Amino acid sequence: MVRANPDFAKQLNRIEKAGNLNYCYQCSACVQECPAALRFSDFNPREIVLCALLGVADELIGENSVIWQCATCYNCYERCPQKARPVEVITALKNLAFETGNAPEQITALRESVLNHGTITTLSDSMKKRRDELGVPAISLPEAGLLKKILGG
Repeated sequence: MVRANPDFAKQLNRIEKAGNLNYCYQCSACVQECPAALRFSDFNPREIVLCALLGVADELIGENSVIWQCATCYNCYERCPQKARPVEVITALKNLAFETGNAPEQITALRESVLNHGTITTLSDSMKKRRDELGVPAISLPEAGLLKKILGG
């Protein structure tokens, strides 16, 4: 049985830019041009916001949540007549899922790569050699320690 947590919406409202959650009146404008909703039958930004409003969002921050299907395209943000910012609510949910250890393995790996290498991919020796051959300047990456400090890693 799904249990409601009335404080969940309050928790999300404290997160910057997710605070307009209460303005949603479920018009479905956010769904109309959502590429994730068009691609995945179980993804619906309106339903995600509704679950967050009702405090039944445990499954949204649990393992294998639909929130990770969001393309973060901001179509819902642009279309929402109430400025409820569904994408910001979904981003806040992703952050909560990550904090509770429920982020997908691929997301955690990308985060670690950015923290350790300054990029989501590592630059191999063959790539460096090819860049030299083509006369392309070396890539300047931020220090990993600085990124860790900024990102709280």
